[in-house]
Amino acid sequence: MLDQKQHIKLPEGSIEKNTTTLNLGPTHPATHGVFQNILEIDGERVVSAVSTVGYIHRAFEKIAERRPYYQVTPLTDRLNYCSAPINNMGWIMTVEKLLGLEMPKRVDYLRVIIMELARIADHLICSAVMGVDTGALTGFVYLMTYRELIYEIYEEICGSRLTTNIGRIGGFERNFTPAAFEKIERFLKEYPAALTEFETLLTRNRIFMERTQGVGAISAERAMSYGFTGPNLRAAGVDYDVRIANPYCSYQDFDFSIPVGTTGDCYDRYQVRNAEMWESISIIRQAMEKLKGLPDDVYHADVPAYYLPEKKDVYTKMEALIYHFKIVMGETEILPGEVYHSVEGANGELGFYLISDGGRSPYRLHFRRPCFIYYQAYPELIKGSMLSDAIVCMSSLNLIAGELDA
Repeated sequence: MLDQKQHIKLPEGSIEKNTTTLNLGPTHPATHGVFQNILEIDGERVVSAVSTVGYIHRAFEKIAERRPYYQVTPLTDRLNYCSAPINNMGWIMTVEKLLGLEMPKRVDYLRVIIMELARIADHLICSAVMGVDTGALTGFVYLMTYRELIYEIYEEICGSRLTTNIGRIGGFERNFTPAAFEKIERFLKEYPAALTEFETLLTRNRIFMERTQGVGAISAERAMSYGFTGPNLRAAGVDYDVRIANPYCSYQDFDFSIPVGTTGDCYDRYQVRNAEMWESISIIRQAMEKLKGLPDDVYHADVPAYYLPEKKDVYTKMEALIYHFKIVMGETEILPGEVYHSVEGANGELGFYLISDGGRSPYRLHFRRPCFIYYQAYPELIKGSMLSDAIVCMSSLNLIAGELDA
């Protein structure tokens, strides 16, 4: 929406405004969600920008403080919905940390598989959309086939695809089916060839390189000052990864490297995410191998006070029905305490700061959303750039509106 200049006679000595106000969002198709950015542009060059924080505020944190612990999990789906299982696992592990619960190795490895699949699903969309925003649609259409396969794996495990509500406090709702493992094996077999072809299309493509190199660059020092984490920080040359710095889910059992860039621009962010997909494929393969030496019927810890009983027992046994009601309605004993737990989300460090007063709901729950931090830097990154570069920059940051302002 453009601010039309009025042709009126100006007072003597005054200077006519030579810039135009452009409202980029909240419904602009290039913004990848409900963002509002008010740009001041001179021709097609961005002079200044103001980002509206809170435009899609949904009060997740306050809702969580009125819900029993088990009923908070579906809220986390709606943060970064491109990689919802990581959000689910992060919250569940936060509660397990508060309760002091230890998970069997098989549960850890199954969680790693799901989280790394979610990371790939998130990264492939980000990298492919960067291609779309620079005029290359083919790669996006091609990779979407494999996001669909990942969603089929989710569906096989939990019955859902996008907002997954996957996992339970204490493990998984059910064991992975043979069909789920077959789909995972199929993904591991087919996706590397697809990713290689995608990289052949874009990585050394002259047009793509000219549209992304030197665009939206940020130094390591500036990125750390803002609080960047994840691929956007690693693209600037800082090798910080929660999986290495503070391992969870037995990530210390896996061998993988942390890709880093040098310039912190859009091209490096693209390169880092692609390299991370290769690392995630390796991690999933390692996890599948590790599962072979473990009992195949273990998918949750033995914690009946917090883990929901099987549905068939709820329908036929009074004890199971009582526990089901108590757990879902928040009537089980929750220890008072204060914990912070973070996971390496697809976009960066996703943290949960939880304070319990022993009640049925969290006394205070804060989500550390990486997108909220990146968005603060967006006006600085696009200042002085072309309008078309501002769109590519937003894509490379992988800003997700649902995660922005909980």
